[in-house]
Amino acid sequence: MRVPVPDTIRPVGDLGAVHLVGIGGAALSGIARLMLARGVTVSGSDGTDSPTLQALREMGATVHLGHAAEHLGAAETVVVSTAINDDNPEYSEAVRRGLTVLPRSAALASVMADRQVVAVAGTHGKTTTTSLLTVALQAAGADPTYAIGGDLAATGLNAATGSGPLFVAEADESDGAFLVYDVHAAIVTNVDADHLDQWGTPEAYAAAFDEFADRIDPDGFLVCCVDDPGAAALAERQRAAGRRVVTVSVADDAALDGVTLWAPGDHYRADALAAMAAGEELGFARADLARGIASYTGTRRRMEPKGEAAGVRVYDSYAHHPTEIDGDLQSARALAGEGRLVVAFQPHLVSRTRIFGAAMGRALGAADEVVVLDLYLAREEADPAVNSALVADAVPLPPERVALATLDSAAQALVERARPGDLVLTLGAGTVTRVGPEVLALLERGGPGGAAQ
Repeated sequence: MRVPVPDTIRPVGDLGAVHLVGIGGAALSGIARLMLARGVTVSGSDGTDSPTLQALREMGATVHLGHAAEHLGAAETVVVSTAINDDNPEYSEAVRRGLTVLPRSAALASVMADRQVVAVAGTHGKTTTTSLLTVALQAAGADPTYAIGGDLAATGLNAATGSGPLFVAEADESDGAFLVYDVHAAIVTNVDADHLDQWGTPEAYAAAFDEFADRIDPDGFLVCCVDDPGAAALAERQRAAGRRVVTVSVADDAALDGVTLWAPGDHYRADALAAMAAGEELGFARADLARGIASYTGTRRRMEPKGEAAGVRVYDSYAHHPTEIDGDLQSARALAGEGRLVVAFQPHLVSRTRIFGAAMGRALGAADEVVVLDLYLAREEADPAVNSALVADAVPLPPERVALATLDSAAQALVERARPGDLVLTLGAGTVTRVGPEVLALLERGGPGGAAQ
């Protein structure tokens, strides 16, 4: 649901006890961590238990499973995830009691209020770039506070409070959240039309990034990767408006000075270059920043290695847009070496699949074998005219190398196609992440090529 942003966002110390509806999600769990570290009384609820919820309990949060009005307790402020429906009993109770109700964007802005914010935006690569900038600054001695849309592989954390004045934040455009933040500096990785259910047209989507850049402090700066046409155009417009703009390109990656990244692919090099440029503009030494980037081991769900069994390696990644699919298949192809690339893709959102389904299919043609899962609805209602066949039918491979599968049958379909030496990659922003471990379990029991039954 979309909760309006209040005209005035109070600093976190003035919110009182806070209850987060959907506390286990990627965004709200990070906000909860930061609030707990600031001494706020935190409670929350979510549909199912998870290691994330257990970690929050250990930090001092009161966490409920399921949603009920009484879970609000003595909360004075309620933060609501975008994944929550407007008939949620906790939201309804908050409205009935006249409590302050915040969307996640306003809650994060409240936590950031007393820090110097460096925000990372863009259609693709936000989480990776935010992560890279965080570890680079840590290596340079900055000790920033950070909030990332994924867990750092090295720590398992998506947010933590640092002792320094900087706050590195992933700034999401999907629901306009990035237009709530007041920032000292920003990175825009790319501007490639998406979330048109929110923005309507590619032109409106691009204009939102200008509005975001306009929120940068007059003495701050903007970093753009000009390999992307949308980000290059943004850089030109902002420079013409008098903004200090720094541009990076993989065609000139001397700044990385021979640093070997955790994963191959030009899109990951671009992310690293943007992080390096922002760190240098903030006044930190290139050698220290490079040491941090070299130490980076990835973020969960971003080309994350899940394991190996029977000679087959399994990776998982969050890619759900044609450009992201293309980039991750480029990276996976390099990782696969002489082996084949076997991919499972779960389309995410009816609106995105309606607009980009054919382009998703064409991007998947870079694999050797493709399994397309049922569409993951997320926050939208089903549409009989929009389904996974829109993707599968557009894959430019022989029909016998493309299959449709349910979430429950996908692992077996992948095992039947895999051979020793292959790399299996699961892609998507939904529940497809559970498929990789199921593939490994089947391989361990019976080996590749359909022996596991």
